[in-house]
Parts: sequence; C-alpha cells; structure tokens
Amino acid sequence: MSTLTPRIVVVSRRSELDELLARHGTRGAAAYFLKQRGRDLDEVTARHEALRDALTEVGGAVPADWRRGHVERADLPRFLFAPEDIVLAVGQDGLVANVAKYLDGQPVIGVNPEPGRNPGVLVRHPASAVGKLVRSRIRTLQRTMVVARLDDGQELSGLNEIYIGHAGHQSARYVIATPDGARERQSSSGLIVGTGTGATGWCASIARDRVTAPPLPGPADPVLCWFVREAWPSPATGVTQVTGLLAAGQELELTSESERLVVFADGLEQDALELSWGQRVRITIAERRLNLV
Repeated sequence: MSTLTPRIVVVSRRSELDELLARHGTRGAAAYFLKQRGRDLDEVTARHEALRDALTEVGGAVPADWRRGHVERADLPRFLFAPEDIVLAVGQDGLVANVAKYLDGQPVIGVNPEPGRNPGVLVRHPASAVGKLVRSRIRTLQRTMVVARLDDGQELSGLNEIYIGHAGHQSARYVIATPDGARERQSSSGLIVGTGTGATGWCASIARDRVTAPPLPGPADPVLCWFVREAWPSPATGVTQVTGLLAAGQELELTSESERLVVFADGLEQDALELSWGQRVRITIAERRLNLV
C-alpha cells in the first residue's frame, strides 16, 4: 500500500473570457466582438469570475500537507495521473467526461462553479463542499464506460460516447457486424456508441428521432446503446442495422472501407484514433469504470 499522502489534481479549462482575450488581445476588442453578436462582456466576465472563485475556494480547501497538481483540459492527453490521486473537475459536466478516459479508478469530485447555469449531472458539488469531501471517507458511484479497440492494439475509452466516422464528417463507408451475426455494408454520417451517462446527451437527441430506438440504459447499467447516423440506402449499402444495445461481453465491429476514418470519445476530436482501409475496430463495455463522488 502506498504511504504517499494523496495528491489533489484540479482539472479545469480556460474560460470563455480567457479564450476571447487570447484571440482579441484586449477587453475592449473582446467587448466589441461580443456586441456584434448580440452578447455582453459583463455576462462573460461574471462566468469567468465564478470559475476563478471556485478554483480559489477549492485550492484553499486542500489540506496544507497534501500534494497538489493542476491540469487544463487541453493538456489532459499529456498528463500522468497517479493511483493515489483525487481528481477535482471544476467546470461543466463535460469536463468530467473529458478526464474520465485518462483515469483508472481514481475518484472524481465534480465541482460546479455555476449551480444556477450548469445542470450538475456530473459536477454534483459546490466548491464549499470540497474541504469536507476530501477529508472524509470518499464514497463513489461507478459509471459504465465504453472502449474502442483497433486491430493493431490501440484503444480509446469514453464516458459518454464514442464516435466513428469520416474525419471531415463526409460519408463514411464500412461494414458493420452486430452481436447477433448480422453484417451490412453501410455509407453513413458515422456511428455513435453511448453509455447510460451519454444517453442523456448525443444519444438522447438521436433516439428522439428513431421509432425503433431501444430503451436507453441508466448510468450504472452494464449496457451500451448504438446508433448509425443517416445511413444511405443504395444498391451497395443497406440501412437495416442502424440501432441496438450491447450487453456485457457483446461487441460491435466495423471494418473500414474508407481511406481514413476517425474514432474519438466525448467530443475530444484532437485525441483520436485513425482507421485506414481494411482496418477493424471493436466497441464494447470497458473494464474500467468512472468512480464519481
């Protein structure tokens, strides 16, 4: 057992104000840019200050003798988490999904800097609760994750969903094989495989338009849902295998018939796997789970 004191790793992303200033240089230029689009700098500044205040309060709640780390969302692919880390994701719900794929059992405390604005599905705690949470016995709820494995050994995990499709969002061509043995050549806008957590987002929007949509799983259910987007019927491509569920031990397989398809999770397109012609990817329930406080 490790004798190291826990390390608190705070995960955040740049505020909209930070991004505006990086792009436009000054507050005046940022204000003009927003005004041209019917928005106000005061609202953007208020959100920036809410995030800043939450980060300050979270930092002050960490015991003085504990180790600390801080990583921005953009740097997550290059950050090395340790087994004894406790992760504090300060921001919107999507930030928890962004960090989940890089963890292996570490507990995650989602901190909501704007309780009146963010839904708080994954960022469930105010900054004021962090001090008590990190000092007490941490209790977590496990959430199912999804994993995609290429035939060359590369793999990618996601908390919400995994997308497979054309890098430029054009028509993706592939052969899909379902757990019941069905195979179909398809041309579509890509495939989404989601968890119960993701079933409240992208998968939910697709399911609303599908008469044949299966019942969506809950966040802890060991089940995935999958949807083919805009399958194109033609003499060479079919549209019958376009939705379904994957239970534990089942997998969905795609064989690329495009020169370049991409696989990414939870909207992080810059951290993607690529499939060339003839490569296969299998999607199934991940062995790892998110431990959400």
